[in-house]
Amino acid sequence: MTRVLLAPDKFKGSLGATAVAARLAAGLRSVGVEVDELPVADGGDGTVEAALAAGMREVALTATGPLGEPVRTRYAFDGETAVVEMAAVTGLEMLRPDATTARRATSRGLGEVLVNALEGGARTVVIGVGGSASTDGGAGMLAALGATLSGPDGALPDGGDALRRLASVGLDGLHRRLGEVDLVLASDVDNPLLGPHGAAAVYGPQKGADAAALADLEEGLACWVDLLERVRPGARDLAGSPGAGAAGGVGYGCLLLGARFRPGVEVVLELAGFERRLAGVDLVVTGEGSLDEQSLHGKAPVGVARAAAAHGVPAVAVCGRSTLDPRRAREAGFRSVHALADLEPDVERSMARAGELLEELGTRLAATL
Repeated sequence: MTRVLLAPDKFKGSLGATAVAARLAAGLRSVGVEVDELPVADGGDGTVEAALAAGMREVALTATGPLGEPVRTRYAFDGETAVVEMAAVTGLEMLRPDATTARRATSRGLGEVLVNALEGGARTVVIGVGGSASTDGGAGMLAALGATLSGPDGALPDGGDALRRLASVGLDGLHRRLGEVDLVLASDVDNPLLGPHGAAAVYGPQKGADAAALADLEEGLACWVDLLERVRPGARDLAGSPGAGAAGGVGYGCLLLGARFRPGVEVVLELAGFERRLAGVDLVVTGEGSLDEQSLHGKAPVGVARAAAAHGVPAVAVCGRSTLDPRRAREAGFRSVHALADLEPDVERSMARAGELLEELGTRLAATL
């Protein structure tokens, strides 16, 4: 009997990775294929879901949302390792982005989740930082962890724009357990913090920032670095490190705390036991909503295909749509690509019917095996 390992990421706007795997599995099993379901992620939204699907338990709590409002959120924990997802507490999809929200959004809630994990006894904390709303250099996160940020008139308010008025930073009050844990920054981007390839310039526009807001956010991040250099020599060098610009600079804050930067999909596959579950598998099926040039730069499907190839297992991709030509798809590690658009060309109908189309795609894929 053919054995297939399903390791898809989410189809954004339609289905989470767990649901994608389940609908594909239904189609494959309908014609007798043996299936193992292993939803994955790349460090962005869906990272906690992937960790829970791999057997970790859920920890629920209330924390500060992107604009200071209380939100219900969660992380995954197995008694040793906590998997925290920024998108689940201060995510871009939790607000309607515009220039005002781009200036005000904070990473404080992520810090509050980290405090919960630290006080819960975690020895390793994986921080998935994709899908963030803020561009505050991780200032809000550090404040929740015990750092003090002061302006000319006292405590500094949250948000990247406020960093332009930063007068002093104190790190002596950081949580006592930060030096005892292994922090892992899981991200699919390796941008520096500042400059034309930095957090504000590259990702600010998708968070609603206009030209004026981008300039102010860049100024605030530069001020943040300057003040940190005074109390933590080497902070300026860290701003140029790969991953410092991830999640509006939360990557920088994590690096300041001693985090190791790793590609998100590698971390998720390791947590999920991907290598172990490849044993006896004939084919890996991976995918995401849109397979395109961006997928080639750290996204989950390519990471899955490469990990499978390293163990001699072929991989195919499923997606909502693909803009990769056959050559680029092969170079990325996919034996073939199967798109919902081939079954339903209308984008809105395809997204609305993604579940049933994935099931049909699973059945058709099984026929090729």
